[in-house]
Amino acid sequence: MPVLFVINIASGLVIFKKRRKQSIIVRVILFVTIGVFLYRYFLSSEEHVLEYVRFFIYFIFYSLTTFEIISQVWKAKKVNKTVIYGLMSGYISLGLIGFFIFNCIELINPGSFSGLQETGMTPKNIDDLMYYSYITLMTIGYGDITPISDIAQKASMFIAMVGQFYLVIITAVVVEKYIRHSQKD
Repeated sequence: MPVLFVINIASGLVIFKKRRKQSIIVRVILFVTIGVFLYRYFLSSEEHVLEYVRFFIYFIFYSLTTFEIISQVWKAKKVNKTVIYGLMSGYISLGLIGFFIFNCIELINPGSFSGLQETGMTPKNIDDLMYYSYITLMTIGYGDITPISDIAQKASMFIAMVGQFYLVIITAVVVEKYIRHSQKD
């Protein structure tokens, strides 16, 4: 899984090609991620500090990327396939940000969510928290996983509100631009 994140961060450089400052930040994130990955791979380290660093790096990267995607969608003058793909990518990226927030909460404060199969950061919990992030973002809320700690509850409310704001505001702006330009043509 870390290899795919490294590839994802490397491909994220394309999004920031016109922004020098952000491009440098993404390059630093890429090199630190590769360093952490190589350190863990060659030294077989299971230190939790590396997990904190790794999740923090991913959170920063996906936050920057999501903000840039949403910014490009917002600033688009005309709606085309690229803008629609950007709109979908922005929503998916918001789910990933929620996933990293929930993972960090569970990593720092194990037992923050009920309904997880195991305690600690296991592959099963990672899958469950990814699922929980998107279910919360979409405000479906089946109730199979619930936040217990105060910080987990607040983070869940935040992700649910962000998902609704995205659908209501960003999507509405894109639809409005599409309607306005289709009437002119």
